[in-house]
Parts: sequence; structure tokens; C-alpha cells
Amino acid sequence: MRLKIMPPKKSLSVCRAPLILFLCQVMSALEVPLDQLENLVQPPTITRQSPKDYIIDPRENIEIQCEAKGKPPPSFSWTRNGTHFDIDKDPLVKMLPNSGTLVISITIEGKAETYEGVYQCTARNERGAAISNNIVIRPSRSPLWTKEKLEQITILKGQSLVLPCRPPLGLPPPIIFWMDNSFQRLPQSERVSQGLNGDLYFSNVLPEDTREDYICYARFNHTQTIQQKQPISVKVHSTKSYIERPPKLLTPEGRTSHKEELRENVLSLECIAEGLPTPSINWTKEDGELPINRTFYKNFKKTLNIIHVSEADSGKYKCTARNSLGFVEHTISVTVKAAPYWITAPRNLVLSPGEDGTLICRANGNPKPSISWLTNGVPIEMAPDDPSRKIDGDTILFSDVQESSSAVYQCNASNEYGYLLANAFVNVLAEPPRILTEANLHYQVITDRPAMLDCAFFGSPIPTIEWFKGTKGSVLQENTYVFHDNGTLEIPVAQKDSEGTYTCVVRNKLGMAKNDVHLEIKDPTRIIKQPEYKVVQRGGKVSFECKVKHDPTLLATLTWLKDNGELPNDGRFTVDNDHLVIMNISDEDDATYTCVANTSLDIVSASAMLRVVAPVYDRPNPPFDLELTSLLERSVQLSWIPGEENNSPITDFIIEYEDALHEPGVWHRQTDVPGTQTTTELKLSPYVKYSFRVIAVNSIGRSLPSEASEYYMTKAAEPEENPTAVEGIGSEPDNLVITWQPLKGFDSNGPGLQYKVSWRQKDGDDEWTSVVVANVSKYIVSGTPTFVPYLVKVQALNDVGFAPEPVVIIGHSGEDLPMMAPSNVRVNVVNSTLAEVHWEPVPLKSIRGHLKGYRIYYWKVKNSSKRHRRHVEKKILTFNGNKTHGMLPGLEPFSHYTLNVRVVNGKGEGPASVDQVFNTPEGVPSAPLFLKIVNPTLDSLTLEWNPPSHPNGILTAYTLKFQPINSTHELGPLVDLKIAANLTSLVLRNLSYNTRYKFYFYAQTSAGSGSQITEEAVTTVDEAMASRQVDIATQGWFIGLMCAVALLILILLIVCFIRRNKGGKYPVKEKEDAHADPEIQPMKEDDGTFGEYSDAEDHKPLKKGSRTPSDRTVKKEDSDDSLVDYGEGVNGQFNEDGSFIGQYSGKKEKEPAEGNESSEAPSPVNAMNSFV
Repeated sequence: MRLKIMPPKKSLSVCRAPLILFLCQVMSALEVPLDQLENLVQPPTITRQSPKDYIIDPRENIEIQCEAKGKPPPSFSWTRNGTHFDIDKDPLVKMLPNSGTLVISITIEGKAETYEGVYQCTARNERGAAISNNIVIRPSRSPLWTKEKLEQITILKGQSLVLPCRPPLGLPPPIIFWMDNSFQRLPQSERVSQGLNGDLYFSNVLPEDTREDYICYARFNHTQTIQQKQPISVKVHSTKSYIERPPKLLTPEGRTSHKEELRENVLSLECIAEGLPTPSINWTKEDGELPINRTFYKNFKKTLNIIHVSEADSGKYKCTARNSLGFVEHTISVTVKAAPYWITAPRNLVLSPGEDGTLICRANGNPKPSISWLTNGVPIEMAPDDPSRKIDGDTILFSDVQESSSAVYQCNASNEYGYLLANAFVNVLAEPPRILTEANLHYQVITDRPAMLDCAFFGSPIPTIEWFKGTKGSVLQENTYVFHDNGTLEIPVAQKDSEGTYTCVVRNKLGMAKNDVHLEIKDPTRIIKQPEYKVVQRGGKVSFECKVKHDPTLLATLTWLKDNGELPNDGRFTVDNDHLVIMNISDEDDATYTCVANTSLDIVSASAMLRVVAPVYDRPNPPFDLELTSLLERSVQLSWIPGEENNSPITDFIIEYEDALHEPGVWHRQTDVPGTQTTTELKLSPYVKYSFRVIAVNSIGRSLPSEASEYYMTKAAEPEENPTAVEGIGSEPDNLVITWQPLKGFDSNGPGLQYKVSWRQKDGDDEWTSVVVANVSKYIVSGTPTFVPYLVKVQALNDVGFAPEPVVIIGHSGEDLPMMAPSNVRVNVVNSTLAEVHWEPVPLKSIRGHLKGYRIYYWKVKNSSKRHRRHVEKKILTFNGNKTHGMLPGLEPFSHYTLNVRVVNGKGEGPASVDQVFNTPEGVPSAPLFLKIVNPTLDSLTLEWNPPSHPNGILTAYTLKFQPINSTHELGPLVDLKIAANLTSLVLRNLSYNTRYKFYFYAQTSAGSGSQITEEAVTTVDEAMASRQVDIATQGWFIGLMCAVALLILILLIVCFIRRNKGGKYPVKEKEDAHADPEIQPMKEDDGTFGEYSDAEDHKPLKKGSRTPSDRTVKKEDSDDSLVDYGEGVNGQFNEDGSFIGQYSGKKEKEPAEGNESSEAPSPVNAMNSFV
């Protein structure tokens, strides 16, 4: 058998035997208690080591940990990069005493890079050797950014943008974040966010994204350094409009990608999209659901994180970017690989000589890891043979072991993603049972709590254990107790009868040991009165009470805490037995106060809050101690004690009552009494179960109601009131429906409330007919004549008697439809839209009901053929009362109408009168349906129209009026045309070209002219001229020429003005004598004259039409415009030397230009035409 060594308390493991319950042995990691057992040997066990991938700070000493235990204590050695590491030859390397930990001192001299490599520690004693993991030592690195010159990024509003970070490769990789020059984090959103690679992505840019300090920072945590990239400048140009677009992925690219992740790591998937509006991201998994408790979203759902991934998380994940214009998808195929992980790690074996045992090393991974064994740090194939062991893949079988079989075995499970290394020793020992727990321990446990009785033991072979209670007790069974595999006996719910002495006995083939423990059960500590919540005004006093009950054999202490801390050392706080008293309360005393009662076995507490408030005026507290005295049939005396006034005197008391018999839970106001009065006499009604409450009132408001008084039931009496709202109205021609408002229960004054209903005809000599009905609100009298007046009364009664005589009202039996139609109906047509109707009223007796009025039905008759007329859209007008005439408005002119008249009562309409037919005269027509101007030419326009939808008569003609409109919206002369009524189009000729006209068009009947419709249109301009104008007006040379001409004219005007002021004249005669031929003689600048126009590039002469003619006048040729037109009205000519002469005057009269109004301002295009 394997030796059982007691670890700390573990999970339950119970096995069954017929009479005696033995402790089962489980495959668990076993520890030999070396500190408790002398002369007990154990192979080495690694207890602490540095991580496999050990990144060090190059500025600090290197410490590579390796701690182990064993007996005798193990010695340590190291390998570096697979060879022995002689630490004695390196003065910078030291091994700590009684340890294998290496300390390499590099802070003064030496470099961390010198000690990079793979280290492994071996702990060895006479029983075997344990080895550590391969510890890879690498110094951390935080390199600088590569110097680069960054140009400003210019981009239009709405476009997407990616700012690259590209941090330097460090060890470990840095943490990336973006900030500005002020070291403030750049705000991120669904539109702007940082990717997993550190780049900053803009789905679309806005003007507010313009800045010069987009800076990417890399933080290297290991060395506590931060590196900064050169700032990036971004300029966003605004545009009046920008085109929205559907989403497009910025990362990852394409429609599919692949991702691998290791088991238990965090799977991070990312999708960042651009688009306008900003897209939103959604994630799904094909053929599956995202794990609810392990899925988290970051970066505004652009990053999907799944923690603790396993092989089951492999599959296809789809991200969808969507905005209002569309969507785009990307599928990421995820494969979860796995470094080796334990299924069953090998565990230490403690065996006795001759026993069998098993070491199992099972691991899984993706791909499946390979298993290899070592013994004492040497591959098992190279180790000395041991006949007691047999290797079977991931299992080593031991049989008939001897002391020489003791060794430390290493299991290595590895694949391409990592490895696992576990040490497990086989220790062959022969030891009799020993009990490690102190003898005769006393346990005290509170009632109803679990009791744990320890019996730690050791032995080889593993001993069995059994528990007894009392000196002659039987073996304890599992149905009441729980037996832990470390020897502990658990009593789940300890009771008083659980007290006593318990004995544990352990045995193996080498001997037996036992131990007694003693258990006492104590009563629990309880707080039987807890402190209560208090609200106290500043400067007041408060007392908290906390009463405790505990086991008399235990010493209990009571402690008060303020906000879970000690009470202030202040004389205002006094603790007296079970009370805490606080005097002269201040705002600092506002806190939670807790009383804590504890014994050596348990502790209980209770808390209450103290609220400190300023002394303020408040509503009064409710009155209390209500009392009823002087109980009489119709009165009672009520008294009460007022509550606190709260610094505002009570002005009134409101007395309310509840009628628990008729309206339980509903309170009514009874009366008010002055605030100085605390008793009042209340008047009562019969047959009411009264309860009273009082409300105090001060200047601040009303108090809460007091507690209700006791109930008082008054005696019954006859009713004092009769029903109200009595009516008699028939619902049918032969009945009378009598209704009333029943009495409330409070007014019934007694049980058995009923009503006596009486009626008789008003104009007859009949006696009253009466009937008594239950507590209802309606009675129907049948068989009455139609619409006859009745006298009606309703009287209340109960079991005690009748109410006073009721009031009599007049009602009517039911109405019937009128019998006769109005006669002598006459129609007087007032105008084309209004008619007046007269009729003779019907006799009142034939109405058979209340006269409501007369109703006229009238409708327009349309001729669908010569032989057939059909009625459409009947209209109704009602005239209330006994009217004999009425007006019919809103008629259509030139129409054929029919009408009849009916009398109306409360039941309905009577028969119709004989139909009367009348016609309305012609009226003015409505506007034509439309007016369109089509086919515009240089001097003509074509008009088309449709007749009016409502001619209201026979059309006699159309009238067309039109007039030109100039650019300043001034109207020209008005032309008036008459057009035949049968025409629907007209061509207007001899119009001015390129001119806007306004048209007014309406139809006429014999009644007059109808509403007009207006329209505007423009005649066209000559296509060749328009083309030439457009082409020249967009030329740069023309713009320059116009500027030059304007400057020359300005200079001429200034010179002319100066000379005239001096009384001088232009030397025309002298110039004529000096220049015989002005057309070929250039002008000079020094005599104040101007040379002929020439092109700046080739100095070509002016084109035809631009030269001054021989008579020295400027003539119009291809255009009606000329320089004269643009000289502010100057009537002048050019001198023979090019000088401008003439007097300044008003504008000259011009002939109307084609396509322009005479008053229109000259355009640059027309001015240009005068030079062509």
C-alpha cells in the first residue's frame, strides 16, 4: 500500500466498509511532514522557481529563483544553455545560503546582455534529484522611434483617415496610446478609435479633427519608460457638401481572414470600418452563439474579446459594419491551438517495501503533446535499470518496490506551443502509524455550527483510521458524520448531545496509535434588542440600546463602533452597560453606530444610523391617544393629545371620520376645531359605524393623521332625505322610464333601504299608482299612451320607516315618429349660390314628441343622359325649433336642384314633403385649369390652356392680357386680347426677342369674368450671338481689356475736368495739323493722348468695326451696345488722336435692344461686343 501523509483539510472522500469506516486513500499530492518526523528521508521537491520566460530589468540585479525541500536538505547546481554553470568562477554570481537562488550583481559592473540564456536548476540529495523548468533570461528593451520627417496631412471633410503609429519593437511589447502636447488623452468614439496595432483610425473626419499634435506614445512597463513619436499634423478642409457612402473595412482587408489563438488566452478580433454616416459594428458566430459569460466588447464594439478560449471557440466569426447606406461583412476563421495542459499530473508516491504503485502523466494540447520521462534529471532511457518499474507510455508501473527504488521522476509533455515539466518522487519507507495532532485537545463549538475534530496521522503503509465516541462507544458511522481524507471528523450541525470525548485510532501492519479529543457545545450569542435609527436635531441628545444574551460559561464583551471605527475620545459619548448616550450632538456625530458582542467562539453585531439635522420649523407630529366619551345616539365627545409642534404652534385640528359599514377605508372631513382645543362634540348620523382620526395643522403644513379611534355604531332611523335627480322619460312609444339618483349608504339611516315609486297622468283624474322597489335607480312603467305628460315622485324608506313626502316632477311617456310632412313648400332663388325655402308647420299633435326642428334635404341633379337623371351627394340642413323658413347657402351656379322638408322630434324624422325642383342662375366661371407657354422662339410664344373645371354657365369668351417685364421688374404697356370660347391654344407673334412677358388669362360667361390665372415666359435669344457672348465673357483677355478701358475712361474724365476748370480746350486743330493720317500714326503718351488698341502679345491692329471711322464718330455695327453706352451718358466722339471729347450729360435715348428692355443696365458681354 501507499503511505498516507496528511495534507491540510481537503474535500470530502468517503468509502464504505461493513462495520468499520476506514479512510479511503486518494491519488493526491503527498507531503511528508519533515518538521514533525525526525529521521524521515524524502527526495527533493522544487517549491519555488522563476517563470519560464523571465524578462529582467537591465538596470537591476538579476535574481533567478530555485527553492527546494527534502531530507536530507538538497544541494543545488545550475546549467546555462545546456552546460554546467560554474558560479564560483564568476565573481558577479552568488548562490543564496540554504537555497539554489542565484543573484547576479550587474548594477555596479557587468551587463544584463552577458547573462542572457537558458538556465535550469537541479536540487539533489541521496534519494534523487529534482529539476526546474528551463528559465529563459532576457533583458527588457525599450528602443527609440526611428527619426522621420512627417508632412502635414491635408484631407477633405468626410473622408476616412488612418494615422500610423508603428512603434519600435520592444521586450515586452509596449502599450500604445495617443495624446496631445499637453499629455491629454485624445478623445475616442465610434468615429475615431485606436486599433490593436496602435494606429488611429477615423471613419470620417470633421473640421474639429484639425490639430498639429497627434502624438503616438509607447509605454514600456518593464523599464518604466515612455517613447514618443514625432507629432502628426492634420488639416481638415470644410466643404459645403460631401457625399455619403456605405461602409468599407479599413482593417482587416478583404472579405475573409484567419486567426490563431492559444487555449486559455484572450481571443481578440477587430473590425474597423470607414463610411459616412459612421458605421456601427456587430459580431456574430456562424453555426453558434457567442459565449455569454466570456464575451466582452471594447473600442465601441470594434474589438471582440473572448476570455479563456478553448477548442470549442474555434469557428467562423463575422463582423458586420452597417450604416444607413448599406453594410459590409468580414469573416474571420478562428483556430484555437493549445500548449500542453495537464489532465493528470504525476503525484508523489510514498510506498512501503514490497508495495505496488503507479505514476501517471497525462496531458492534452493541440497538437497532441508528446510525453517523455526522466529520472533524477536524466532521460529514463539513459538511467540505470530498475526491475521494479515498467514504462507504458504516459504511465510508470511500480511493483515490489525496495528502498533503492526511491527516485525523482520528471514528466515532460511538449508540442510546438510549449511544454510542461512536473517532478514526482517515489519514496520507499517503512513507518508505523503516528498521530501528529496534539493529544487531549479541547474543542468548543457554538450550537448549530459545524465541529471539526482533527486527527492528523502518518505511516507507511498508509494506516486506516476509525473514530469512537466515549470510552465504550461504538465506531462512528457516515450517516451522521463526515470523514475527511486528512483524518478530520466533521459534525455538520453540532448539538448539545454532541458533547463528549472522541477517540481516533490509526493502524497499519507495523503498529497502531490513538488520540482523544474533547468537545464542548456552547449557546450562541444573540442581540435581543437592536439599536434603532434616530433623527436628532443639532444640540440634542440620543441614546442607543443594545441588549445581548450569551452562554453563561463564556465571557462576552460589548463594544460600540462609529462608522466601523472606535468611538471618539470625547466626554459627550457615554457607554453605560448596554446603552450608548451621546450628548450635545453636532454634525460630526452623523454616522452609523454599531454594537459588537463577542465571545471567544462567536461574534454578532447590529447597527443603526444617526441622522443629525438642523433645528428647523416643521409640520407638527400627529396627535395620539384618541378617546371617545359621552356616547349618545346623535353625538359623541372626542378628545386627543397633540403631538410635537416642531417649533411652529398648532393653529387647527381637522377631524375626519370613516364609515366602516358603508365605505370602509374612505375618510371624510367632519369638522375643524381651533388649535388650542383638544376635545370636541361631534354630531352623528343614524346607522353609521364611526371611527375618527385627527390631523394637526400649523403654519408649515399638516401633520400625518393620528391613529384611528375605536369604532362607535349609531342606531338606525328612518331616512331624512329622498333621492335626487328624478326624471320620467319614455324610451319607447308605450312606456315611461322613471330614474333617480339613489341615496348613499351613509344617508340610508338604517338597513333595508328601498324606494316607493309613484306616477299618474298629469291631465287625468287617475289615482297614484305606486310600487316599492329595492335599492335600484330605475323603474319602467309599460303600456302608456304615446307622449303623454305624467306626474312622478320617488320616496325613500327603510326598515324603520319612510322619508318625508317627496317632490313631484313632470315627465313624458315615450315619443313616436312624426305622422305628417310639412306642406306648401316654396323655394325663392336669391342668387346663383343662395336660395330661401318656406313651408307650413305641421300640427303639434302629429309630432308625437318634443319638437326638435325641421330638416331640409337637398341635392344637385346631374344629367348623365337626356332621359336619365341621378342624385348625388345629398346635403342636410337642420333648423331648430318651430321655424317656417330657412336659407340654403353654398349652391352651385347654373345647376338643377331638388329638395324636401321633414319635421324632427326626439324619436326621429317624419315623412318627407313633396320634392321641390329649382334652378340656380349662371355665375362667373372658375379659373382655367392651366395655362402653359410652349415653343418659345425669337419673336413668338405659343399659349395652351384647358377650360375652367367649374364654368358655372356657358362660356362666352376668354380674355388674355400681357405685358413685358424688364430686369428691374418694371412692367411695360398692357396688351388686351379677346379669344373665342371654343379655342384652347393661341400663337402670339411679333414679340421682342429675349424678353420676359407676364400673361393674365380668364374666362367669361354672361354673368361676368371669372378668376384669372397668370404665367410668365421669355422669348429666346439668337443662338449664334448667345454662343459668342458666352465664349468671350469667359476669356481672360476680355476681363483685362475691360479693366483697361475703365481705367482709360476714368483718366480721361479727370483730365477733362481739370482742363475745363482751367478754361483750356483740347488742341484739336494742332493735332490735325501734326498728324495727317491718324489711322496709321500711333498716339503718344507725353501729349496726353492715347495710342490705338493693340494686343499685348502680338500687337495686332483692332478688328473690323473697332477702328474709328473717317468721320471720327463711333458707330454701332454688330451690336447695339458701344463705348458711348457705357460712358455714363456721354454724348461724345473720339478725337482723331484718340482723345475723348464731348460734354457730360444725362443718358441718351437708345432703341430697344433685342432680347433686353430699354431700361436694362448694360452687361459686360454687350460691352465686349462693341469691340468685336
